[in-house]
Amino acid sequence: MTTGVIRRAEIPAETPDAAGALLRQLGPGPFALVIVFLSPAADAQAVMARLDAHLAPTPVIGCTTAGEIGAEGYADGTIVALAFPDSQFRAQTLLVPDLARLDAQALVGAVIRARGQLTQESPDWPHEFAFLMVDGLSAKEDALTAALAPGLGNAPLFGGSAADGTRFLETWVFHRGTALRNGAVLALVRTRCPVKVFKFDHFRPTETRMVVTGADPSRRVVRTINAEPAAQEYARLLGKDPGQLTPFTFAAHPVVVRLGGRHHVRSIRQVDDNGDLIFYSAIDEGLVLTLAEPLDMVAHLTAEFDALGSDAKPAAILACDCVLRRMEAQEKQLSPRISALMRQHGVTGFSTYGEQLNAMHVNQTLTGVAIYPPEDRA
Repeated sequence: MTTGVIRRAEIPAETPDAAGALLRQLGPGPFALVIVFLSPAADAQAVMARLDAHLAPTPVIGCTTAGEIGAEGYADGTIVALAFPDSQFRAQTLLVPDLARLDAQALVGAVIRARGQLTQESPDWPHEFAFLMVDGLSAKEDALTAALAPGLGNAPLFGGSAADGTRFLETWVFHRGTALRNGAVLALVRTRCPVKVFKFDHFRPTETRMVVTGADPSRRVVRTINAEPAAQEYARLLGKDPGQLTPFTFAAHPVVVRLGGRHHVRSIRQVDDNGDLIFYSAIDEGLVLTLAEPLDMVAHLTAEFDALGSDAKPAAILACDCVLRRMEAQEKQLSPRISALMRQHGVTGFSTYGEQLNAMHVNQTLTGVAIYPPEDRA
């Protein structure tokens, strides 16, 4: 299957000889890059090792998901692969093998060298973007995006945190046949095709604010809000009993922080046994949180996709969609309508434990890149 300028393959996760089935759907190369999104139900390590062995030296990267976005929109229990033909794309991939021992200076140097090599290979191709996949249980996404930013210059970055359904037990990223936990992989892409990196979220801040008065930032845990037990105070502000707090509550009632003149979502993952709130992204004492309320999810997404196509229709969209957006869509019975929008606009991607945009790690958003038909140049 093709989605504009990109090849796409999609199969059930438990397909016998899954790698072979994907390769047959993708068709012959050569490819500059192959990206694979794998349901936790897949034999992910075996699939990725075989794909790498067959496609080398093309870099093959991927991650596990909290659901996939395929030809029909939202999907579960599948493997989705994207191949970028080298007639339109060039790519370099970088592995970050241990996020606990992140060497920011060395990483910046590697990013600068990789971008320089891509420029030398295709000096007449003016468009570029960076795509990041990172272990979604590492709690290191904020530090990683901040470390990458100096090396990326004006190349826009987006990405998603690898997931494990809704189990939160074991997340994997893959790079050239190697399976990693507590790691990340960065793809730097240069192309003939105009691109636009974006972030969508459908929330607006209310007048209800709260202050984090006790936290463990290293674990993204908030113990007290407004000097009261965190879950109890959050529930009080919602007019709910603390025992009513569920993942659907968090999806419908996130909090936002104001950074760089804009509000960004900081989503709550769960309540622990002590009544503390565990967040998906960076949190610290003294932070002012604002309760947010949702806009109409379908209307908002329709308008945002239409804006991406206001001058020219994208040939393909690669996207990272927060698992909480999927939960909200399911709770409000909007999944078929959102899937139809994704199908209409050629979206491919996966549901995440968090998203990245440039130097930030964010939540409850849809980040991605719209890729437009190639320009008429050699």
